Amino acid sequence: MAGGSDNGRRVVITGVGMVSPLGNDPASSWETLVAGESGAGPITHFDTSDYDVHFACELKDFDPTHWMDRKKARRMDRFSQLALSAARMAEADSGLDIAAAPERVGAAVATGIGGLYAFEDCFQNLLERGPDRTSPFAIVQIIPNMAAAWVSMELGAQGPLAAECTACAASNMAIGDGLDAIRLGRADAMFCGGTEAPITRVGIAGFTAMRALSRRNDEPTAASRPFDSGRDGFVMGEASGMLVLEELEHARSRGAKIYAEVLGYGVSADASHVSDPDPTGANPARAMQMAFTDAGIDPEVVGYVNAHGTSTPSGDAAETRVLKLALGEEKAHRTPVSSTKGATGHCLGAAGAVEAIFCTFALQHGVLPPTINYEDPDPECDLDYIPNEARRQDIEVAVNNSFGFGGHNACVVFRRWDEAA
Repeated sequence: MAGGSDNGRRVVITGVGMVSPLGNDPASSWETLVAGESGAGPITHFDTSDYDVHFACELKDFDPTHWMDRKKARRMDRFSQLALSAARMAEADSGLDIAAAPERVGAAVATGIGGLYAFEDCFQNLLERGPDRTSPFAIVQIIPNMAAAWVSMELGAQGPLAAECTACAASNMAIGDGLDAIRLGRADAMFCGGTEAPITRVGIAGFTAMRALSRRNDEPTAASRPFDSGRDGFVMGEASGMLVLEELEHARSRGAKIYAEVLGYGVSADASHVSDPDPTGANPARAMQMAFTDAGIDPEVVGYVNAHGTSTPSGDAAETRVLKLALGEEKAHRTPVSSTKGATGHCLGAAGAVEAIFCTFALQHGVLPPTINYEDPDPECDLDYIPNEARRQDIEVAVNNSFGFGGHNACVVFRRWDEAA
């Protein structure tokens, strides 16, 4: 397997950064995940007394000023603060000298929604104090591209700059943007990932109104239960994940450590419904098959799938059908699958990036993360979901699925790094 690039430019991961409900760095997030713990708890960001949902997967003790000065932090919405924090971590982890050739380093930072905190504050201020008291920073805090912009500005990355806003598929698509930019020779390195800070009054009220959220207020840590027959909706999460993607020879020339190789990427559209998944599964399966072709692999070599698996009744059943179509029925039943959203909740536009890092760690450590809260099998979900306990298993290839409202489908394929490959 040489990967899908036909121009010799292979792409590897040389740095990672993460803030998640499981920890404020990648290592602690992974440790908590593998231990089978949940990041859910009562919402502290605002008073939920009048709400039907009182819990979410919030960050714990996150302080943006650890990664940026206080003045800049005040000028950013929370989703941008999370992105810059994760990007700073990934930069330090990679050891990349951006200043040596800033025009050869880019960023692709996704979000599903953007600046909800700033939007709410701006609108409330407008109603209470009038239009003349609107903050001059309001718009640049709200618009979804500003997380990418802040990462570019603060890191000094002057190469390609992208900001996917494709719902829950967004950060997988950002990884695909980075993969393409490096393969095409437009950059030598790309900071790729996603960010989301949706635990706000509008975020919780809106998703509750469309009956997307779990209402297990009496047991928040058991509420996100992907593929379980008792699932009743997802748990909102906030996070940012960032990966440094780098052209292989560029990474080798500076002696960089390499986590994994990014082999391939596939995208498709359902063209079906604003929120419901493709009932046939054919279009998301096509994204997976496109990723396999791009990666130059046969589905038989897939050792693990990090499923989109949001804990919604229709979504998890639909993804089970997708996996059977993409892998083949018999292979699908032999392939370990888990949804780490049982632990992190659904971090929307950041989900794919967080889960991409988990795929990378699964390849590196030979440990497959569990689907927690899996108690009662659903006849429509009949695959191996790695229930409740992490599994020690060496794998060569991992696949990350992300599917978003509006019919956005994205799949990324990763391979365990072997210097001899």
